[in-house]
Amino acid sequence: MKVLFAAGGTGGHINPALAVAGEIRERYPDAEILFVGAKGKMEARLVPAAGFQLKTIRISGFQRKITIGNIFRNILTLIYLFTSVFAVKKILRDFAPDVVVGFGGYVSGPVLRAAAKMGIPTAIHEQNAYPGVTNKALAKQVDRVMLTAVEAEKYMQCKNKPVVTGLPVRGAMLKADRDFARAEMGIRDDQKLILSMGGSLGAETINKAMVDIIADNCNKKDLYFIHAMGQYGLWVPDKLKEKGVDAAKYSNVELREYINDMEKCMPAADVVICRAGASSLSELQALGKASILIPSPNVAENHQFHNAMAMVNRGAALIIEEKDLTKEKMQELFDSLVLDDEKRHDVEREAAAMSVTDAKEKIADIVLSLIKS
Repeated sequence: MKVLFAAGGTGGHINPALAVAGEIRERYPDAEILFVGAKGKMEARLVPAAGFQLKTIRISGFQRKITIGNIFRNILTLIYLFTSVFAVKKILRDFAPDVVVGFGGYVSGPVLRAAAKMGIPTAIHEQNAYPGVTNKALAKQVDRVMLTAVEAEKYMQCKNKPVVTGLPVRGAMLKADRDFARAEMGIRDDQKLILSMGGSLGAETINKAMVDIIADNCNKKDLYFIHAMGQYGLWVPDKLKEKGVDAAKYSNVELREYINDMEKCMPAADVVICRAGASSLSELQALGKASILIPSPNVAENHQFHNAMAMVNRGAALIIEEKDLTKEKMQELFDSLVLDDEKRHDVEREAAAMSVTDAKEKIADIVLSLIKS
């Protein structure tokens, strides 16, 4: 059995593909699994680290904003698209997969198109509630379309009826115990843990909002804050000092550059404040966490807003867009979840109701069924 995965660019594309590849290998230890990714992207680190073989091609996306620099980048993209056709066909001929699965990223387009033309069974998985341009185009060609959120279906013209599978969540997250995690972290039973973050680089808008929230609420000893500033947010401690708060002197305030133990922090949290990437939302649902979502406006098709609204419309999260974010509005939403236990529990319950905890098994079943058919 030979399975080829095309995924790359971000962890949101790569990690779910790795989870499904691991599930297939667990069922069929002798299965040959190959990943195809973009040269120089994070898949070059993540895929081999997970124990899978990786082939790379040169590929990039088109820049929509018209500038002199972007015109040259788009010319280069066209050249990469042309040359990638030959590179992809060679990989497919040499590996001869029984099925090809795309999990997103620029690399998925040429790989899945070539596989479909060669008559190889194909499938794609769309992580977001509003699908990307590549997957919308591929949906018309591939044999199976798998979705994280049912909302994506109305934006796609699929060759066959799509299937809602959910998005794989890390096993360590699913197995986590809230009370054990809090005990390990030294958080008292009478404290509410507020976990906030804006990604590994840091989101300036979220950092500014949390500076205000922490400064105005850190003297409440029944609250415990863990805030991830990100690589570009190392100014946060100084900004808090300007507001009279030396975080190092507060036992209930932790400022981190990055959260390396998310499998502890998120299960332990009472309220999560974060972006609306598909992987993060799947984890919030799997753990039944109340959240305030601040979607990034700087993503393709504004897909984080659509991801967030899939939860908000079910009462499973609160949302505030960056354009509407003020100190007063943030404090209002914060209070509505932190101070109102009944409201928070309602949101937790609705989030948990959206959870799909067997997504990797469902996706693996569909992939394997294409081989058998």
